[in-house]
Amino acid sequence: MSTTQNERLRELLEPLVSSQGLDLEEIDVASVGRKRVLRVVVDSDEGADLDAIADVSRALSAKLDESDVMGDGEYELEVGTPGAERPLTEHRHYVRAVDRLVKFTLKDDAELVARILTVDDDGLDLEVPGVKGRKATARRLDFTDIAKARVQVEFNRKNKNDAQEVEEA
Repeated sequence: MSTTQNERLRELLEPLVSSQGLDLEEIDVASVGRKRVLRVVVDSDEGADLDAIADVSRALSAKLDESDVMGDGEYELEVGTPGAERPLTEHRHYVRAVDRLVKFTLKDDAELVARILTVDDDGLDLEVPGVKGRKATARRLDFTDIAKARVQVEFNRKNKNDAQEVEEA
């Protein structure tokens, strides 16, 4: 049996979130002043719109009211999505980030900013943007080489129709 509150929460909430067609990405219980806040982060391959968030929030609230997993104290439930600059920690996160610009920190401490083109079981095919008028280059990156990865916010995101030629590196 689970011993930590987060594990008990995950066991209670994950089946409910999955039944709504979403993935339970994160659970966090924090103290804010005198009250506690339960933050639940959900997502899906298609993204989670406001209606899906509202539906799962109501379902989670009802399930939590039925259980004693949060104890007797008052708490606030917040349900949301990972956000624009989400860290990529699971294979499904990389799949969802195809065509997005990502900042990678590699195991050798090198940093790389590149666009994810494809994802398979072993790693990623990337497009590394050209610098100072140079063409973009292709690069293969194995998952085993990645220490951290985070999606970058793009204000002038490249349109697929405007795709540059990619040279083989």
